[in-house]
Amino acid sequence: MNWATDALQHFDTSVSALAHQHRVSWHTVWHAVRVEASRRIAAPDRFEGVNALGVDEHVRAHTGPAGSGMVTGIVDHTRDADGTVHARLLDLVPVGSGKAYADWLKHRFTTCIKTAALDPFRGYANAIRDELPEATVQEAFHVVKLGSAMVDEVRRRVQQDTLGHRGRKRDPLYGIQRTLQIGAENLSEKQSARLDMKLIPGDPDHEVTLAWQCYQKLLNIYHARPERGRALVTEVIASFPTCPIPAVARLGRTLKQWKAAILA
Repeated sequence: MNWATDALQHFDTSVSALAHQHRVSWHTVWHAVRVEASRRIAAPDRFEGVNALGVDEHVRAHTGPAGSGMVTGIVDHTRDADGTVHARLLDLVPVGSGKAYADWLKHRFTTCIKTAALDPFRGYANAIRDELPEATVQEAFHVVKLGSAMVDEVRRRVQQDTLGHRGRKRDPLYGIQRTLQIGAENLSEKQSARLDMKLIPGDPDHEVTLAWQCYQKLLNIYHARPERGRALVTEVIASFPTCPIPAVARLGRTLKQWKAAILA
């Protein structure tokens, strides 16, 4: 069952998906995978060559007898000589906390870790600071995610303030939430025209428009060359916290706390 274990380790699939694909029961797949997975976990060279780690929380179970809860997932982000990353799952720690990550790091070879990526969660940052003092912390996905959440928060509040209810099909701001998450350079002419058509009547005080422009500036940090990107970080951190739109100001304060990680 090497192929099935490889699928779970490298390709973001699940036991249920594999069972469905091959028309067998969950237990049939897991019985075979468990043997090979246990062998790989026990291999003494499992962490050799790892110099970059990623960490994030994951919901263990939404429903069912297992109940709900968070786990901490640790992924190998080491690059090949040509720069390619073949991400593989290293471990799942059954507690979604910074302490769980720190405890995991304490019992692994950490001196060779050069880069550690994480979401904006102080517990994970503290774990890296304590256990991987030489590692560079870098992050992109979750920073952008904070910006997209900010735009959606402003859109929903303006919708409520102007019309007194949540979005409905005929409301100006209805149906453009996904379009507002797209980078300006990737918008088609039709999408740009639709945004203008919806924002003019639906955003009388230009709050959604300003929030969207702030989000685009945040996206540009990761599209720019390093020197320009660092300048944009300084600009964002200087301007966002004083924005009269509460959600933008709050995002600015959060980004200021994570300045070093973003710059990395």
